[in-house]
Amino acid sequence: MTASAQKYTRQTLLDVQPLTPGLFTLRTTRDPGFRFRAGQFARLGVTKADGSVVWRAYSMVSSPFDEYLDFFSVVVPGGEFTTQLSRLREGDSLLVDRQAFGYLTLDRFVDGRDLWLMATGTGIAPFLSLLQDFDVWEKFERIKLVYSVREARDVAYPDLIAGLTQRDYLREHAGKLQFIPIVTREQHPGTLQGRITQLIANGDLEKAAGLELTPEHSRVMLCGNPQMIDDTRQLLKQRGMQLSLSRRPGQVAVENYW
Repeated sequence: MTASAQKYTRQTLLDVQPLTPGLFTLRTTRDPGFRFRAGQFARLGVTKADGSVVWRAYSMVSSPFDEYLDFFSVVVPGGEFTTQLSRLREGDSLLVDRQAFGYLTLDRFVDGRDLWLMATGTGIAPFLSLLQDFDVWEKFERIKLVYSVREARDVAYPDLIAGLTQRDYLREHAGKLQFIPIVTREQHPGTLQGRITQLIANGDLEKAAGLELTPEHSRVMLCGNPQMIDDTRQLLKQRGMQLSLSRRPGQVAVENYW
């Protein structure tokens, strides 16, 4: 076995589902030796026509206990990686790094009462994995899943989100989760309109959640557009909420692998 072959496994695509012209989901087989914690990501590789391999980081949507791996992707027009990835079909191969990475894991917070999961676009992926982990529901009293997309049709995994609290192992915690969808480019019933940062600044997000963002009780995870992450971090910092580091526990955790 070559050194490069030891670093990844070749997995088979089990399913590819287009959601919109620019978004799709995919499911692959899972190597028995691949381990990850809910909220982490893997490096995926696609082989180009010239035989070279392009790698990108993708968070797992699936639970650490599933026998398959689920991923969520946007199609970047002309993108070296997603152009190749979006052409793959059931039965095709995808390379998966043997090691998982990432800091959007439950151990980022040593305390806290309320968990806020704030995502834009495909940044929802690690939070869906986290919400399939029983320990998250045990640790926090309230969970707010804040999901911002451009248009209402871009809201992905609605059935998974709606069905979480119907799972046998989560039914006793059904009242803990509130899903707060946000649409930025149109008005849509049942959603907030505006950017996450605007809705924090003007108080509308907390009003919709019926809960305040405070250093004492709130623990916030951010994933998605780098500008959203930076701007939201600044807003939270103004409220006394700091990035959680191994040497200094805090109230905010981020993932930014763009």
